Amino acid sequence: MREAVAAVLPWADTPPRPTLAKAVRLSLRTLAQVAPGRSVEVRVPPFAAVQCIEGPRHTRGTPPNVVETDARTWLELATGSLKWTDAVAEGRITASGNRADLSSLLPLVRL
Repeated sequence: MREAVAAVLPWADTPPRPTLAKAVRLSLRTLAQVAPGRSVEVRVPPFAAVQCIEGPRHTRGTPPNVVETDARTWLELATGSLKWTDAVAEGRITASGNRADLSSLLPLVRL
C-alpha cells in the first residue's frame, strides 16, 4: 500500500486515474483490516467503499454510520498529512452516525 499511496502524494498534479484508484482501494482495504467489522461504511467515490469497525451489523439500505470523502482528502487522512478534525471542520468529509469518527484509526501509513 505504501508504494501506491506514495505514487500520488504529495499531490502536485492530478495523478493518472488508475494510479489514484489503486492507492484509494489499497488504503481502504488496509482500514478494513485494521478495524474489521460492519458498523461503518467508508466511501471514496467513485473508487471504493468498505465496511469496518466492530458494532451493530448493517444489512440493508443506507447504513446508519457513513463516512464519505473524495480521493485526495482520504489519502491525506490515510497518510497523516491532514487531521480528521481539520477535514471535518473544512467540510471535506461527511460523517454521520455515532461510530463515524475514524480519528483513532488514522493515519494508516506514514510516507
